Amino acid sequence: MRGIKLCLALVLFLSCRSQPPAPVLPVQKDDNTLLWEVSGKGLPGPSYVFGTFHLMCRQDIQFSDNLKRALTFSKEVYMELDMDDPATLMGGVMFMNMNNGKKLGDLLTKEEYTRVEQYFKDSLKMPLALLQSMKPSMAGALMYPKMLPCKSVSGVEEQLMALAKKDKKEIKGLETMAFQASVFDSIPYDVQAKELVKSVDSAAKYRLYFDTMIMVYKSQRISEIEKLFAKSEFGMADNAEVLLYGRNRNWVKQLMNIMKAEPVFVAVGAGHLVGDRGLIALLRKEGYTVKPIVNQ
Repeated sequence: MRGIKLCLALVLFLSCRSQPPAPVLPVQKDDNTLLWEVSGKGLPGPSYVFGTFHLMCRQDIQFSDNLKRALTFSKEVYMELDMDDPATLMGGVMFMNMNNGKKLGDLLTKEEYTRVEQYFKDSLKMPLALLQSMKPSMAGALMYPKMLPCKSVSGVEEQLMALAKKDKKEIKGLETMAFQASVFDSIPYDVQAKELVKSVDSAAKYRLYFDTMIMVYKSQRISEIEKLFAKSEFGMADNAEVLLYGRNRNWVKQLMNIMKAEPVFVAVGAGHLVGDRGLIALLRKEGYTVKPIVNQ
């Protein structure tokens, strides 16, 4: 009996030793950071929330030592989608098209279609005929790489995923590709099509807005991020409930159970963090302590 107790004690000792202590990360003096620590409310250890940007110049994507320490301590990584699941990529192809056989040419006037077609041909070197069935918002996303002053582009999520894999972390998704597709299906296709035309007609202005977003993101001024997302002229404010707020509420419900089980690292678009309906505010309303962490 004594031998059994000794073995159990040894197992418990080794198990405790295998769990690294939570890192004590320096708190940022203001809110200008993309990295946040979530603790309290009986959590087994701190979890972390990090704001990403979906497309940037590769050389501009750098991760701080504090972020790497937070990632190492976390048991799993949660992103908007399970980025390392091949089914996610396949789903992206399956769900990129409009429902009910809708075509872009049906949603625009002849003159509008001609302007969009010319832009895609001249600036993107891409025939618009190949994109007839694609959701207009997704077609518009093809303009983003052209707005960057570099040839090598990447997503912050993509580079973070490589770092997580190197650290042997499991990557999971808060949403499925089918759900994300349904989000864009809930915005009328004709509204999306008009936004595509606006983006093409105001390409220079949109490029300036995109440059500003990247500059603000790199400086981690999240209050400025909130202001930029609120600009209705670029189509975000009118659909913020669908694109941001409703999803934020769903994620917090999930995270309350996920974080209760184990410390995790959560990486989602920076626009989801900010404002009184962002993840930071919602987690605080649920009783968690959410602290800004130095991320330089």
